[in-house]
Amino acid sequence: MPGRTRANGEGSIFPYRNGYAAYVWVTKPDGKRTRKYVYGKTREVVHDKWIKLHQQAKAGPVATRVPTVGDYLAYWLSDVVKPNLAPLTHATYDTLVRLYIAPGLGGKRLDRLQVRDVQSWINALATACQCCAQGKDARRAMPRCCAAGACCSNLPAASTLGDARKVLRSALSHAQKEELLSRNVATLVKLPAGRRRKGKAWSTEEARRFLESARRDRDPLYAAYVLVLVLGLRKGEVLGLTRDDVDLDAGELVIGRQLQRVRRELLHRETKTHASDATLPLPGICVTALRQRLADADAAKPTAGSAWQHTGLVFCTAFGTPVDPRNFNRSWDARCLKAGVRKITVHDARRTCGSLLADLDVHPRVAMTILRHARFSITMEIYTQVSSKSTREALKRLGDSLDG
Repeated sequence: MPGRTRANGEGSIFPYRNGYAAYVWVTKPDGKRTRKYVYGKTREVVHDKWIKLHQQAKAGPVATRVPTVGDYLAYWLSDVVKPNLAPLTHATYDTLVRLYIAPGLGGKRLDRLQVRDVQSWINALATACQCCAQGKDARRAMPRCCAAGACCSNLPAASTLGDARKVLRSALSHAQKEELLSRNVATLVKLPAGRRRKGKAWSTEEARRFLESARRDRDPLYAAYVLVLVLGLRKGEVLGLTRDDVDLDAGELVIGRQLQRVRRELLHRETKTHASDATLPLPGICVTALRQRLADADAAKPTAGSAWQHTGLVFCTAFGTPVDPRNFNRSWDARCLKAGVRKITVHDARRTCGSLLADLDVHPRVAMTILRHARFSITMEIYTQVSSKSTREALKRLGDSLDG
């Protein structure tokens, strides 16, 4: 027919403003039917979009309104992460989204997010001073660096970049499940090359000096230090121990709860994974230290009087309240200074436990049980980083065997 402008089967493609438009009847995620439109400058462009939309409509539900990355992340955090993951995990994800992801990608429409967008965001984040970006110095009463015109170049660590991409990748993966996306572009992004921090560990002599210093000064956290170094307990697990978890007569310790600070709140909750739960035998040094700790706590009750709080925690303040994990870190650092040993973190002390087990030729599978690692590879990472003493001894034996 003269004047015809539509090809066969293209009845839903029509001129629109300065180009063309088309629609397809689709089923929304809520089960309702509606039209979804596509637009373009030329008929060919619209035709291609129209074909793809037909394919999507045949494959399953199609979202008619696509949120921005920022809006979707807000929904994902509140409706997916918060109800189903640990409070500390939600708080960590929320911080990464708020400080790093949303400022760079939040305004992008979710379905139009490209690999190059995410790659550019990662590249820019790696070279951006976070003191400037987050206005840290500007919030101080007396600016001393960035707000004063002397940028401190506070760049994010490689681990922070990895964590930010991990959170974005997880959110986009859920968007795929909700059929808002056809692919996860965050999985295709490269991170800047960087080296992970190598964990430190004490030698047997350093660990002994640290514990002797704490015992000599009657440090109220001496027993906690013993449990970290001898049994490899995590900080939260030590501070979350209750009297019911300790059986000194049987010489056993039950690990099933932890104490965590989540922003302004202390939570006494279950451990992160089932692999973390265990009943461990207590060596003599642990039994002696815990017996003294419980006796000291009982002696503190009359002094506190009505102010005493019956939390049932093994490690508590002079009033029975939980020991804040941040205060535990401060006490640990102060004890390192008093003992005259290298300063390492509490988590590095857990690594020290693994290293000392390796030096004692304890089988890695046994060490994995003691440290309660979820994967054997984690234990082997510690075992492959043997102490310099072991390295020297091994090389001496090798040299002796080759010396003619």
